[in-house]
Amino acid sequence: MPKRVLILLANGFEVMEAGCFTEVFGWANIYGDAPFDQLSVGVRSPIKSTFGFDVLPEALLAEINPDDFDALVIPGGFEDAGFYKEALSEPFLDIIRNFHNRQAPIAAVCVASIALAAAGILTEKETTVYHQPGGKRKTELESYGAVFVDKPLVIDGHVMSSTGPGTGIELALKLLEILTTAEFADEIRQRMRIPSPPLAWYQTAQV
Repeated sequence: MPKRVLILLANGFEVMEAGCFTEVFGWANIYGDAPFDQLSVGVRSPIKSTFGFDVLPEALLAEINPDDFDALVIPGGFEDAGFYKEALSEPFLDIIRNFHNRQAPIAAVCVASIALAAAGILTEKETTVYHQPGGKRKTELESYGAVFVDKPLVIDGHVMSSTGPGTGIELALKLLEILTTAEFADEIRQRMRIPSPPLAWYQTAQV
């Protein structure tokens, strides 16, 4: 039976952050012993990405049963592109709570961790978010009771977060490792020609 990954898209999401997962799990589906099925889902169709072109999700949120999926992925996006209007909406937050209640893996890129915090699943949990001088998103994250950690990739239990587009591929590979094995995730890394970051990368703060 295939493992199913739900890719939850808000209007204004960043395509690169979603693409890291569709690529990694697409390759995993080709080369793995067990199949993967990934489904892109949105509140609306089409969805306008951060930088302007339209994306057609494969299904609408109202049409799916989250219990049918093994893992949740949420790419981040830009406030000016309308990301938070949908990412902080109750339909989005309810999906997050469903996966959390089942202790199913959740992966959030960039500011998508704000949605996790708004859903109430990050209280006293370590997580990260896109952070820059002034600390607007860090402050917002902490206002929900989350513990901000300024590292590119942070894992606390079944919840994983990373800081931005350039970290998405590592988060996708980590999710693949959790759903399969470290050896298979490394095989996909090698097949996709994705270089392994130096150990110092995992400790590098954003500011």
